[in-house]
Parts: sequence; structure tokens; C-alpha cells
Amino acid sequence: MFTLVIGGSASGKSDYAERHVLSLKGDGPRIYIATMEPFGEEAQARIARHHAMRRDRGFETIECYRKAGTVRLPKGCNVLLEDLGNLAANELFGADFSLTDNGTNPCTDDICALLSERITADIDSLRSQCSHLTIVTNEVFSGGKEYEGETLTYLRLLAALNRKLAARADLVVEVVCGLPDVLKGPKTL
Repeated sequence: MFTLVIGGSASGKSDYAERHVLSLKGDGPRIYIATMEPFGEEAQARIARHHAMRRDRGFETIECYRKAGTVRLPKGCNVLLEDLGNLAANELFGADFSLTDNGTNPCTDDICALLSERITADIDSLRSQCSHLTIVTNEVFSGGKEYEGETLTYLRLLAALNRKLAARADLVVEVVCGLPDVLKGPKTL
């Protein structure tokens, strides 16, 4: 089974996703795939807050900033990937990927298509290894601002990934103000 949890900043999506994974049946381990790179004080503080939130919840943490498809998971596990927005940014802005074609011209459509396919394939690899995969992703598209350049490329990439994964998911839940709203799948939470 595959669940996609979407929400804005501080919406409660992470807490909901953790509680969802904890509610799943099965004796397999609970795996938390953490995607935020620990650079800078703000990132380190967020990571520490998330560690504290899931302390004593029985998760084994795997740090994976790029190429999630390389992660090898134990049989029968329930996985929480936190979060797709960080993974997409890490892939897009990582040292092994260029935002330009031949170093000169931005090539956003090609970049979004290439990375969307690569990240989706990585997600498929995770799905094939576990009993249940839950992915937390960000709703960052209703800010009402006009974006340009690399920020717009990132938003396009995340939008493409959210659409693809929502289409594949068995359950899609949007969390707003801590309240879950089922967009796809069984209406009982």
C-alpha cells in the first residue's frame, strides 16, 4: 500500500504521517527515511525537532539525501519518507546535477522531466521493498507569488512529482491545520 500525505508548512502533516505509519498492521520494522541535509543551524534545529517528535515511536532512521532507490529495506517493513520536497531539492540542486544545458541555458522542462522520472523510479524501488510506503510532501503552490529561475524549476519539479505520486497512491491525505482530509482512497482514517 502507498500513502501520500500533503500539507503546507507546519500543517501537522509530519505528525499525521507518523501516526498513520504507527497504526499500520504488521510485525515488520518501521523505517523513517530522512531526506533533510543537516546544513546550517535552521536545518539542524528542524532535524532535532523531528528526532524528538518520533523518539520512543519505534522508528529506525535511515538518512538519504539523494538517490532513494539505492536504499535497501528489510522485508515486511513500513516506511515513512520525510519528505519529498527535500529529496527533490537535494536532487535538483545537488552537486551531481546541473541546472543548465552546456553550462549556459536553463533547461527547466528537460530537468523536470528527467528528475521526475528518476525520483519516481527511486520511489518505485522503495515501494517494491516494503509492505507500506508513506511519503510526506509539501503543498507550496498556493503562495500567490510569481517565481522565477531555479525556484520556479523546483516548484515545477515538485508539482510533477506530487501529481505522479498522487495518481499512483492508494491513499492521498491533505493535512490542513492538523486536520486530515482524504482526497483519494477510503474516507475512514
